[in-house]
Amino acid sequence: MTTSFTIAELAALTGAEAVEGACAGPVTGVAALAEATSADLSFLGNAKYADGVAVSRAGAILVPVAFAGKPAAGQAFLRVANPSYALALFCGVLEARLWPRPPAGIHATAVVAASAKVDPAAHVGPLCVIGEGAIVAAGAVLEARCHVGARASLGADCWLKPGVVVGDYCVLGARCRIQSGAVIGSDGFGYEPVNGEIRRIPQIGNVVLEDDVEVGANSTLDRARFSQTVVGRGTKIDNLVQIAHNVRIGRQCLITAQVGIAGSTTLGDHCVLGGQSGVAGHLTLGDRVKLGAQTGLFEDVPADGFMNGTPAVPFGLERRLVVLSRRLPDLFKKVDSLTASLDSARR
Repeated sequence: MTTSFTIAELAALTGAEAVEGACAGPVTGVAALAEATSADLSFLGNAKYADGVAVSRAGAILVPVAFAGKPAAGQAFLRVANPSYALALFCGVLEARLWPRPPAGIHATAVVAASAKVDPAAHVGPLCVIGEGAIVAAGAVLEARCHVGARASLGADCWLKPGVVVGDYCVLGARCRIQSGAVIGSDGFGYEPVNGEIRRIPQIGNVVLEDDVEVGANSTLDRARFSQTVVGRGTKIDNLVQIAHNVRIGRQCLITAQVGIAGSTTLGDHCVLGGQSGVAGHLTLGDRVKLGAQTGLFEDVPADGFMNGTPAVPFGLERRLVVLSRRLPDLFKKVDSLTASLDSARR
């Protein structure tokens, strides 16, 4: 297996519009500007790091087409429309070489129910369990110790990393990618107080992930109390996220680490939820809504809203409130001083 690339190969892979300079040797790795060596590819993805290009030792650097700098001796610039995306294209090729798709077939230690349908082009790794009536489509990869429940369905080219659980009746579309420890289809947190006791409410729905959904490590998506918990096409869910029962998330959303979404809440398309934000139940967020990190949301938000803080308020207002709150100590000092002056005058 080779991870060595010539400048010509890099230019083709990244869609470079021009190549300037010449690299001293092949590129074998990727590194940040400040850490790169002559064997590394680096990139300028943010203008704030532009000064780092001139002092970088990288053999090749992805830079914007209009970048004003020039490459050093033994260094090549690949001028591209979007350096960050160009790097992603390269890393996709590198990833495929470092972690090639395992061969089709079912490992001898896997347990596959007789009624399950596993496409011959799928890979089922060691100690996997596939339940009755489950379907695993062509090109799917189940790494070691994955569990696919009864009558669950995995679409074409899904990739489950070690230790993933897909519960009974849950459905994954094509090309879903699920990281280790994630649970798709755990019971929703449904209980009812009856005569002083807390009784469990059966959760008889499922979870549906549409095509190209990705779920991070140790995230949990609860099955619906009835009907479906749904994640729309292309949505990406980070690590340690909790999605409760009957939540519906739209297409192309970004749900970052440690977010919690309570039951029966609906998100539109292209929403972005910052880290550790929490969304109460039975709310509706319109398309393109954004929540800042650690936001606590307790009310509906119309399309294009940007909320921050706890309880959440519009972002601009919350920033003004933060500035004003920092002036409170001086304000109290002035109030105390004025009170003392008034008291003295009354005497």
